[in-house]
Amino acid sequence: MKQREFSLPPTAKSGNIQGESTPTKTVALIVFSLNGYEYFLVFLLVCTLVPLLALGISLVTAPRRNGVERSTTYESGMEPLGAAWIQFNIRYYMFALVFVVFDVETVFLYPWAVAFNQLGLLAFIEALVFISILVVALVYAWRKGALEWS
Repeated sequence: MKQREFSLPPTAKSGNIQGESTPTKTVALIVFSLNGYEYFLVFLLVCTLVPLLALGISLVTAPRRNGVERSTTYESGMEPLGAAWIQFNIRYYMFALVFVVFDVETVFLYPWAVAFNQLGLLAFIEALVFISILVVALVYAWRKGALEWS
């Protein structure tokens, strides 16, 4: 924290009646220094305001009609067939989880690949260990039949 001092202008001094001189009052302000974070704070403000504005606008402008058609299940304009609460096959979830695991792998490997020249041999060995763990996980999922769509 930085502390800055400055004096009040002559008109704001207390007891300054008809030319009387009074000592200058000093006010200490505490100013937080956030050098380099201005763009981040603006980005954070915009990221907060955009969804709030979108929600506010939709609350104000959305129609408030409730009816039979509005409460039915929407299936491409056709009459809904069966109940909406059906149990899906576990294979859908297994495919989704395997996709997420290997998608996250690329997210972790991308910064490593960008800074590859500066990291050195130890980082290369660490990346090989990381990739080998993921390959073991892939082989395990493959042998368990998680990747078969039948």
